[in-house]
Amino acid sequence: MKRSSVISFLAALAMVATLTGQQGSSQGGTSTPTTPTTPTTPTTPTTPTTPTTPTVPTSPTTPQSPQWPSTTSRQPDSTSMGYERPIYVSGKVMLQDGTPPPESLVIELICGGSPRPQGYTDSKGRFSFQLGANQHMIADASSSGGGPFGSSGMGNDPWNRSSSGSTSRIGIDERSLAGCELRAVLPGYRSEPVSLAGRRFMDNPDVGTIILRPLSNAEGSTISMTSLMAPKDARKAYDKGREAAKKKKWEDARAQLQKSVELYPQYAAAWYELGVVHEQTKNPAEARKAYEQSLAADAKYVNPYMRLAAMAAMERKWQEVADTTERVLKLNPVDFPNAYFINAVANYNLQRSDAAEKSAREAIKLDTQHRIPRANHLLGILLADKQDFTGAREQMSNYLKFAPNAPDADAVKQGLAKIDQAIAAQSPAPAAPRP
Repeated sequence: MKRSSVISFLAALAMVATLTGQQGSSQGGTSTPTTPTTPTTPTTPTTPTTPTTPTVPTSPTTPQSPQWPSTTSRQPDSTSMGYERPIYVSGKVMLQDGTPPPESLVIELICGGSPRPQGYTDSKGRFSFQLGANQHMIADASSSGGGPFGSSGMGNDPWNRSSSGSTSRIGIDERSLAGCELRAVLPGYRSEPVSLAGRRFMDNPDVGTIILRPLSNAEGSTISMTSLMAPKDARKAYDKGREAAKKKKWEDARAQLQKSVELYPQYAAAWYELGVVHEQTKNPAEARKAYEQSLAADAKYVNPYMRLAAMAAMERKWQEVADTTERVLKLNPVDFPNAYFINAVANYNLQRSDAAEKSAREAIKLDTQHRIPRANHLLGILLADKQDFTGAREQMSNYLKFAPNAPDADAVKQGLAKIDQAIAAQSPAPAAPRP
């Protein structure tokens, strides 16, 4: 069977957005550029040895809500007394050497192993927010179709209930914080967690300092260290440019970011943000130049690589996509499961099945929160191509498990029926009964 682009490059772009935190910058700035319509998946023969390949939707579906810690066996608090009090936290994030992060970072709340973005640090590494108030915050962990905490996945969230049991946006009640902790998110670094167990609304909001320690085997990061050396005026223009981009004032954003890189040509983060603005204003040639300038300033800065991979995918330049994502994975092989998935997509379309399968398996291994169910889908297709129908069935079933409301769920179920037929055809016929 002739291979073609069975996996949509648009799905790959959705994964790129997840990695970089884009519907904006990696720290919640500008919006992800509009992508073209998903190409149509070719028709697959209906022979029992080749299961039907389902159509790929434009983005992954929100996984089911995670299981939350028990809220029983606690002393009465503000919630059980008929009203709910907001709980505020504040603190700061520092690198191991005592300096603040050079750019804004996401602060996550972790409960029962499930992360939930809460807020951002400022330019000095400080943060302050009400727990649970920012339900629809866009961040690295939640931009993939809303993530497990997106608007379509909040229905069973115990932190989003008022005392009457109806949903609200008041915040998180005190009883829900048992086993919860805060951490900062910076790929290439590990965050020391801060426990929130036992915290109440009357407590001092200061939770102290979150320390980030670099990983020995990860050189690449979504933060550029060149930002530490940015002159005051360049940093001021950069901040103004990001603020304008958040408000979709693209011309103002472009002017401020251009000023920033003129004042400080090594400002990799500013070049990157300028590239995103050029993409938003439909100027891909200038966007590519800006991303290349960003990498010239800091070759270990991951974000420009991912945007360049996205642009190459839009043009179906699969070899370029594979090469660019491989560079990301060499810089940091542990923090970017999305890069493995996109690499698998590229290698599939280059008819490199073994390389595609290896990357798809790595994506699934690292994606412990199942935010990339498409990786299971792709691995299922690859295994079906190898006649490993049992393995294909497992992966397709996992896809439906992690993305039960996917637009192509019915098509995948039909594909599973074909796989079952193929498994039955491979099974030895039962022996005829003796007369």
